[in-house]
Amino acid sequence: MAATRQPLSKHRRIVIKIGSALLVDRASGLKKGWLDAICADIAALRKGGTEVLVVSSGAIALGRTVLDLPKGPLKLEESQAAAAVGQIALARAWSESLSTDGIVAGQVLLTLGDTEERRRYLNARATLNQLLKLGAVPIINENDTVATTEIRYGDNDRLAARVATMAGADLLVLLSDIDGLYTAPPHLDPDARFLETIADITPDIEAMAGGAASELSRGGMRTKIDAGKIATGAGCAMIIASGKTDHPLRAIDTGARFSWFAPSGSPVTARKTWIAGQLQPAGTLAIDAGAEAALRSGKSLLPAGVRAVSGAFSRGDTIAIIGTGGREIARGLSSYDAEEARQIAGKKSAEIAGILGYAGRAAMVHRDDLVMTGAAKADDAAAEEEAAAHA
Repeated sequence: MAATRQPLSKHRRIVIKIGSALLVDRASGLKKGWLDAICADIAALRKGGTEVLVVSSGAIALGRTVLDLPKGPLKLEESQAAAAVGQIALARAWSESLSTDGIVAGQVLLTLGDTEERRRYLNARATLNQLLKLGAVPIINENDTVATTEIRYGDNDRLAARVATMAGADLLVLLSDIDGLYTAPPHLDPDARFLETIADITPDIEAMAGGAASELSRGGMRTKIDAGKIATGAGCAMIIASGKTDHPLRAIDTGARFSWFAPSGSPVTARKTWIAGQLQPAGTLAIDAGAEAALRSGKSLLPAGVRAVSGAFSRGDTIAIIGTGGREIARGLSSYDAEEARQIAGKKSAEIAGILGYAGRAAMVHRDDLVMTGAAKADDAAAEEEAAAHA
């Protein structure tokens, strides 16, 4: 049975992402009244038995206000300096507001590597679970003081989705300056239609994504859709809602409009959730129709079905698998280095030893290390439903 919308208090564990523009005013700094109000909402959820994790933007925005930096884009070193100052103020503000209701806040700063590298991912997950076990509310942000442009999330929407899958949350709430998903950016198209329920994130849904709405926000609707793909694929529902009002979580439960993204009816395992959520595949494999059919039936990817190899990846790295339609259909862990993969692409498994000089694995990507993603997953689900209907 498909999951349905339900009150926030009915969820076991919720991750709440808060955009910079909601928490920080460019002229006056921290919006203390708004922060106190959402902390009261969090306390109410906690009292009802729901565990809450917060992914809070605002460190750079707050820091640039404290440092009185000029408007407009910042250089990397200016952003990192602003984050160093702002993170202290942000953590203190959360701690003080939550303590009003006797709640302890725990600060967790993550980098892209903390969620992309398996061992660090598991360590971060253990830390979050222990904080929740001890009754604290984790306040999570990207560690902007050390992350470089090339190895960073760059937005907290996708970070929040990774945190949601890491923590095993059943709901991700993205609070923003827009109240949900529209068929087109509403500030550009007066005929844009609001979408209340999104059952699947199809290519058409992805095409509706717009750009960022303010200089304090680094993520637009594009990153929110990316977050939805990560979260819903792991069996976690997602909400995009406006946070402009005080008590935005209460508003969700009392009639405020929001977009609800349904979780996958067949979420992947924890290990495959990590594989599917990788933001930076190290390379790609383009495959033929026969290989695509084999993957859809649950089989491994053999070298014979690989038409092209790109990227500089090592054995064990996450790679994207491109189907005959030119779109990503799966991700998995490569059994070979990129150069070896190029040598055996299109060859039969029995030929591997003669080409490489050693008996390698029969599969380029083993089915235990592979997960279907995106449109392919939706197509498979539709096929299963149609088959059941005619059974």
